[in-house]
Amino acid sequence: MIRRAKEQGLDLTGPDGLLKRFTKTVLESALDEEMTEHLGRGKHEKSAEGRAANTRNGTTVKTVTTEAVGPVTIEVPRDRDGSFDPVIVRKRQRRLGDVDEVVLSLYAKGLTTGEISAHFSQIYGASVSKETISRITERVVSEMNEWASRPLDAVYAAVFIDAIVVKVRDGQVANRAFYAAIGVDLEGNRDVLGIWGSPAAEGAKYWLAVLTELKNRGVEDVFFLVCDGLKGLPDAVGVVWPLAVVQTCVIHLLRNTFRYASKKDWDALKRDLKPVYTAVNEAAAERARDEMLAKWDGKYPAIRGLWLNAWDRFVPFLDYDVEIRRVICSTNAIESLNARFRRSIRARGHFPDERAALKCLYLTVRSLDPTGKGQVRWTARWKPALNAFAITFADRWPASENQ
Repeated sequence: MIRRAKEQGLDLTGPDGLLKRFTKTVLESALDEEMTEHLGRGKHEKSAEGRAANTRNGTTVKTVTTEAVGPVTIEVPRDRDGSFDPVIVRKRQRRLGDVDEVVLSLYAKGLTTGEISAHFSQIYGASVSKETISRITERVVSEMNEWASRPLDAVYAAVFIDAIVVKVRDGQVANRAFYAAIGVDLEGNRDVLGIWGSPAAEGAKYWLAVLTELKNRGVEDVFFLVCDGLKGLPDAVGVVWPLAVVQTCVIHLLRNTFRYASKKDWDALKRDLKPVYTAVNEAAAERARDEMLAKWDGKYPAIRGLWLNAWDRFVPFLDYDVEIRRVICSTNAIESLNARFRRSIRARGHFPDERAALKCLYLTVRSLDPTGKGQVRWTARWKPALNAFAITFADRWPASENQ
């Protein structure tokens, strides 16, 4: 979001900055929903009382001053008999103290309706019902849908896919996997490409639909797709991006190995595993793997099945430069995002449906890296790998990039 704003020449905090636009949108949405609650019906809805009923009567332009973004010009709705008395921006009120905090709460933190209602009460000393807050936050859904269908770059150096488990009430409360995909473009910029709720049965058909959606949004090629043993995903990748390399997450494989072992053996097991994932090629890795399994097979037999089943998707990264190995051997690129997701959903317990969960996850994505400094650090870390990518995949590198 920040990168796109900068590409459009839009500042974050200037006179026409992104935060000021958010402030204006939230205030006008809140006032409009207050009018709906005041009249008991939405725009263009007829009253049972006919023309005798009070109705909307246009808007009045008003400028209010905020502490962080300065003056914001808004349109305040009017009603015909003048009985509308807003509480978000009161009549004759010209200064709002901490409205930016409210903006971030609604657009970034995804608070519950009760928490947002309490937040308004704390800041403005005004009572705003949960129903009104719910209607305000529902405005985010259309923005979320637009975000989920936005055009994407044609080529990505790597796409990382991982899941987070969220409790959703569907008849009864149950765990539901939501998948997020992060793409790293050829300049080293990372972007959350999308978020998808999983169906009851995942498989190649499901993943084919997800990847086809990304392709329809403009993604023509991916060098590496990194995941953690998602059933049916490699087959779908082969159909949508035939040249893409599917790489299992090495870090997840190591973690799963340690789960089968007693903690007292972790240090010794760690030493025996290192020659496997740092081997110079597949043959050397296979020899190190067999030595590791021969040593631990008698004590922890499940480790053998784990490694043999994952082997075909473990070895691809061994064919590439050490700089490429370093950035694609794990889904750590998405782990920080999952940590933010968990923080956002922890206080909620569970969500009433999939859309509510998606809305919360989307708002979390919108709040990431507000200053852009994280993106700068990330790009700097990827520069050595991108040079290796440019040489290794020169035949698939876009012509404009080569120039």
